Amino acid sequence: MRHSAKDVAEFVHARLVGSGDVQLTGIASIDSASAGDLVFVEDEKHLQQAVESAAAAVIAGEFANGTANSKPVLLSAQPRLAFARAAQLLSPKVEAKPGIHPSAVVHASARLGQDVSVGERAVIGENAVIDRGTRIGIGTVVGEDVSIGHDCELFANVTVYPGVRIGDRVIVHSGAVLGGDGFGYVRDKSTGRYEKFPQVGRLEIADDVEIGANATIDRGALDATRIGRGVKIDNLVHVAHNCQIGENVVIAAQTGLSGSVTLERDVVVGGQVGIADHVRIEEGAILGAQSGVPSKKIVRGKGIAFWGTPARPLRQHLKELALLARLAKRE
Repeated sequence: MRHSAKDVAEFVHARLVGSGDVQLTGIASIDSASAGDLVFVEDEKHLQQAVESAAAAVIAGEFANGTANSKPVLLSAQPRLAFARAAQLLSPKVEAKPGIHPSAVVHASARLGQDVSVGERAVIGENAVIDRGTRIGIGTVVGEDVSIGHDCELFANVTVYPGVRIGDRVIVHSGAVLGGDGFGYVRDKSTGRYEKFPQVGRLEIADDVEIGANATIDRGALDATRIGRGVKIDNLVHVAHNCQIGENVVIAAQTGLSGSVTLERDVVVGGQVGIADHVRIEEGAILGAQSGVPSKKIVRGKGIAFWGTPARPLRQHLKELALLARLAKRE
C-alpha cells in the first residue's frame, strides 16, 4: 500500500524533516531495504548506514535532528514504536472476507455480529456469541456459551472450551487451547489412586491480549483464571488453573506457570521460566530466562531483574557465580 512520507509522519505522530512527497510502499530492515521502503534506527551510530541504504525514508530519534540527510527523516522520541505503528499503515494484514464458509458448522443458537468471518471446517457451539468483525480461522472450535468480543482474530486450529470469555481485539495464534481443565487431582490414601478434583471454573481474557501458537491456558478449578488487558503470551507457554495475570504482563516462550500464580501488572517473564504454585510476582519485576521460583514465594522489586534457581536479584546471582568461580580455581 502506497503512502506519502507526510501521511506516515502524521499517522505515527513524528516530525518530518525533508520532502513529504516521497512515496512509501513498505517496511524493511536497513540491510534488506529497497526503493519505497521505510527503515528505522534507534542510535546515532547506525544513522548514516540507514541514510545511505536503498530505503526511501528513515525513522530516527532526535539525534538525527539538524543532520544533513539525502532522504526524508521522521523524528520520533520512540523510533521503534513509531516504526511498528507505520507498519500498520504500510503493511496491512490480509483479512478474511466476512461470511461463513459452507463447510463450517455453526449452531442455530449461536449469535454472530456484523462482518464476522468463519473459516473452513470451523465449529461454533451452542449459545456462543461472537461480536462484530471477529475472524475465526480454519478448523477452530468455539465451544458452547463462549463469548468473544469484537475485532478478534483466532487463527487456524484454536480450541476454545465452553464458557470462556474473550474481550475485544484479542489475537490467538494457531494451536492454542483456551479453557481446558487444570491439572488438579486428589489422592486416595487408602488406594493410592488419584481422583480428579472439579475443574468447573472459567477463563476470562481481557481486551488487547495476544496469545502465541500452541499456548495453553487452563480454566479455574472453582473460580476463574484471569488474563488482564494488554497481556502478551508467547508460543508454548502454559498457564495453569486459577492464575491471575495483571495488565501489560509479557511472558516469553516455554514458560510454565503452576496453579494459583499471580503476576501483577507490568511483570516481564523471560523464556523457559518455571513458576511453582501460589507464587506472587509483584508489579514490574523481571524474571530472566530459565529462572525458577519455588512454591509460595513472593518476588518483590519493581524494575529489578531476578535470575537463577531459586530466582534472586541479578546482582546477587552474579556475585554468587563469581564466588563459585573463585572457589573452583582454588582446587
